[in-house]
Amino acid sequence: MNTHRERVVLITGAAGGIGAATARTLVADGASVVVHDLRREGRLAELAAELGDAAHALSADLCDPAAADALWHEALAWRGHIDVLVNNAGIYEAARLDDELAIWHASWERTLAICLVAPAALCRAAISTFGEQPGGGIIVNLASRAAWRGEDGDYWHYAAAKAGVVAMTKTIARQYGRRGVTAFAVAPGFVDTPFNAPAVAEHGMEMFVNDTALGEVAQPQDVANVIAFLASGKARHATGATIDVNTASYVR
Repeated sequence: MNTHRERVVLITGAAGGIGAATARTLVADGASVVVHDLRREGRLAELAAELGDAAHALSADLCDPAAADALWHEALAWRGHIDVLVNNAGIYEAARLDDELAIWHASWERTLAICLVAPAALCRAAISTFGEQPGGGIIVNLASRAAWRGEDGDYWHYAAAKAGVVAMTKTIARQYGRRGVTAFAVAPGFVDTPFNAPAVAEHGMEMFVNDTALGEVAQPQDVANVIAFLASGKARHATGATIDVNTASYVR
């Protein structure tokens, strides 16, 4: 296994709070990162510029599994190897029970495509690559507390997708370990990011604070620290595990 300082890490959804914090943390630890988001301009370009030669920005629409596969191969071409995949990209949009069926179904399709099928396509490509390169590789998939406790009534599809991520990660760990692949899931609860800004605007931050055991909500860096540890290669025998980062708002 390569040392952490030699690693190349692909991070999807890197323009967001957790993805950007993860990229900064890994680069500070000596890794190089391929940072992905839907658009290369804006926050992603700013992040890549901040990280300098240690970062390479790519864009892809993960609604399409073929775009996810192409993203992997484009990222692989940058340095000739990828050692860690961090499947972080996701969406959180409502599918209301009283929506017309076509609208409800379209939201399910988008959510499953971005939160489950695209990560699966990237894992598929990663497993193939890791099985052929010295030292194998590491997969870190972002799940959610919702995989275990469920989610609000308008977000069945999000909970279902994240439960699928957990099951997929377990399967990868069990089936491909002897090909050099280790796989982990990280399951955050509420994290103070722009991703969750609409929920804060609707309900207020106090509601989320009151749901925690520490009287404070997690920050992106709290999740990034866990991802970076799993990406370090120091947790090999925890392969298949899901790490909860939900401030004891749900304890399994």
